[in-house]
Amino acid sequence: MRRFELTDAQWEQIAPLLPPQKPRTGRPAVDHRQVLNGMLWILRTGAPWEDLPARYGAVGTVSSRFYRWRKAGVFDRVLQRLQAKADARGDLDWDLHFVDATVVRAHQHAAGARRSGAIGG
Repeated sequence: MRRFELTDAQWEQIAPLLPPQKPRTGRPAVDHRQVLNGMLWILRTGAPWEDLPARYGAVGTVSSRFYRWRKAGVFDRVLQRLQAKADARGDLDWDLHFVDATVVRAHQHAAGARRSGAIGG
């Protein structure tokens, strides 16, 4: 296992929450764990899809599954279920584990950009 990839314990928590590994029709899907590790690599590094290391599978496979799962709400459901489990165990302190948009700062160049249709824009 490489640094920042899912551990066995993390995978055991996430695997049952993902769509079925075997599709109803067509070719067998590439291993969810391999593809998910590829998605995490992209999100962690900020690299473009084309720079995805070959060990995570084909770029088209990883990116298309990412976009399909995002559209289908898979990531939202996984997060909600993991949070519910952690909350039931008493592992979450909602006052501490809360992200408020007021603390997220925009880069200085993000302010004052012209909108399309604006005068002179």
